[in-house]
Amino acid sequence: MHRISIPQQIVDDVVRRRGREHVFEEFDPARTALLVVDMQNGFMQEEVGHAVCPMARDIVPNINRLSDALRRAGGIVVWIQNAATEETQQSWSVLVEMDGPQGTAKRLSSMSPGSKGYELWAGFAPASGDLFIQKTRFSAFIQGASSLEAELRARGIDTVIVTGTVTNICCESTARDAMMRNFRTIMVTDANAAMSDEMHNASLIAFYVRFGDIMSTDHLAGLIARNSDRRAAAE
Repeated sequence: MHRISIPQQIVDDVVRRRGREHVFEEFDPARTALLVVDMQNGFMQEEVGHAVCPMARDIVPNINRLSDALRRAGGIVVWIQNAATEETQQSWSVLVEMDGPQGTAKRLSSMSPGSKGYELWAGFAPASGDLFIQKTRFSAFIQGASSLEAELRARGIDTVIVTGTVTNICCESTARDAMMRNFRTIMVTDANAAMSDEMHNASLIAFYVRFGDIMSTDHLAGLIARNSDRRAAAE
């Protein structure tokens, strides 16, 4: 698991700006979606992966714990799967240019829909009410990347919890864009994974300063239960 290190100065700056350390502690679990970003074999299994993040395997229990908690509270779990296709080689040619021929071929082989790499990691057990979304860019919210925003709006979702891999690329990109599409957004400190502690913490800090909230699995699971109980008592 990553060693989480958020400097006290950052926390103090957030408190000065927002008035408290965690601005999104009050939320309706029934209007909340847990986004599980790119927890696929292509990022987790050495045999088929093109960009394997070993730490991603360590966060599986925390994602499962949050998934179970939010389902019980009436929220929705969304499995977001990255897809590399022949079409994306044309429409996202800048990435092809950056990755080069070898990297592009490896990505296409690993992340094509229907491939072993595209599949979710075997440690998950999606439920019948869960939502599956295919995305073709780092961010699932950027225009044309997926149907995620429309699906969430149709379900009345106003809060999203971001988990998955890797923290500083697809997870942070999705989280930033979620906030800018007017969703209340939380990144989970120990349910996101990057290639190093330094990358992980830098991403969390950059997001926390201006884009949303960050919380641990323990803290968030407690809030889901508490907020669900309060909602039930008020009905």
